[in-house]
Amino acid sequence: MLYEFYGEECPHCQKMRKLTNKLMEEYPQVAVERKEVWHNKENMELIKKLDTEDDCGGVPFFYNDETKAWLCGEVEYKEIKEWAGIQ
Repeated sequence: MLYEFYGEECPHCQKMRKLTNKLMEEYPQVAVERKEVWHNKENMELIKKLDTEDDCGGVPFFYNDETKAWLCGEVEYKEIKEWAGIQ
């Protein structure tokens, strides 16, 4: 499972959403589950479990449940593809 954690009002998250939308359009086999954390306690608890060392400490935060790879903040499209396992 690929997770994209975001805050509804977060401008960085909105920029990154465009890239994950592009990823899912170009690669229909890829599904990214989005989790809003600023207004959802359950999702906030999940991000805390996945960002165990608080390495990211916020959103946007991307987590690949299969590879345990994560990305933090604004990144390039190439990095999103690598995180998702697209070569």
